[in-house]
Amino acid sequence: MPVTTYDAVVIGGGPAGLQAALTLGRMHRTALLLDSGEYRNAPAEHLHNFATHDGMPPAEFRSAARADLAAYGTVEVRDLLATAVTRDDDGFRVDLADGSPVAARALVLATGVADTLPDLPGLQPIFGTVAATCPYCHGHEFSGKHVAVLGNGPHTARVALLVERIASSRTVLTDGGELDPATRALLDRAGVAVREEPVKGVCRSAVGATVSFADGPDEEVGGLFVSGPFAQRAPFAEQLGLSLLDSGCVEVDAMGRTSAPGVFAAGDMAHTSATPMPMASVLTAAASGLVAAVSADAHLLGRDHDLS
Repeated sequence: MPVTTYDAVVIGGGPAGLQAALTLGRMHRTALLLDSGEYRNAPAEHLHNFATHDGMPPAEFRSAARADLAAYGTVEVRDLLATAVTRDDDGFRVDLADGSPVAARALVLATGVADTLPDLPGLQPIFGTVAATCPYCHGHEFSGKHVAVLGNGPHTARVALLVERIASSRTVLTDGGELDPATRALLDRAGVAVREEPVKGVCRSAVGATVSFADGPDEEVGGLFVSGPFAQRAPFAEQLGLSLLDSGCVEVDAMGRTSAPGVFAAGDMAHTSATPMPMASVLTAAASGLVAAVSADAHLLGRDHDLS
């Protein structure tokens, strides 16, 4: 069977991949968007901090973006998982979950990352509503409420300070860990309470959530910020031998180019070395998708016309 070749295959159906496909479609590039149906912000009821889309459910955003893509005849969308990517003689081979391959002259990776939440009973069901990771995305929704921050690292203190003007009061929950003296002094000066008892679990309450401890009284919170490790959701960076940063994300330049010619990356899975981690927002993910698609188009233009 002949293998269909596209100018670009975009892997990932979140904001970065959707925008990349739209940009390629507007330049009349043949593009295939592959959507596995897995999204980092799937637990969130609403996306925020995106002008004109503030408060929109993520699924509604994706549906509207899909409708935009339908207007461009050179863009194809398949709800299908990509299983492997390899470099071919003149481009790339992408193997699909249905057993068929496609070929691409350029690749845009937008597969995102997967979060690992603390192993805390009751946390998963409230994640994306009462519990969140990003004050810029979800902090305003906790306005005037008591907010807790779970963790014991430098990032924990930063989150507690970020919500100073939003929360009525704040508590850092170290879950049995110990803050370094400088961090503890910083929180004390900022009026942030600290509880070091191990956390037993959380459950939804009328206020927001009830946090229970191994020792000491429960604590009612209107919002809970958590942070944990994340990892590449897909194996393609490893398969292609892409350079990674200390964060575990793919290293890209300002134009979304990876260390492999013809491979571009966007969204939470990638960032430049100038930033410590990706900025996890729908708006920045979509913007990076546009940039990566522009770079892919420029790469294809150079190949078509032997441009140096």
